[in-house]
Amino acid sequence: MKRNAWKLGALAATIALISGLLSGCAWSIGENKGHTLPTKGQELMDLKRAKDTGAITDEEYQTQKQKILEK
Repeated sequence: MKRNAWKLGALAATIALISGLLSGCAWSIGENKGHTLPTKGQELMDLKRAKDTGAITDEEYQTQKQKILEK
């Protein structure tokens, strides 16, 4: 029974991955296919969240913040 559940989970994960790839959402790097680009405010909020969660250091935060503000 566990083996069947594992196979079903693997199949569901594979289908989800293929669906994401075919939709082009995750792989449209450098192209704007009808999607809006984030605003400076959104970029700054995302950056702050990354700093607050420990994903980046304060030094990285300051560097990236400056780059966003200079755009």
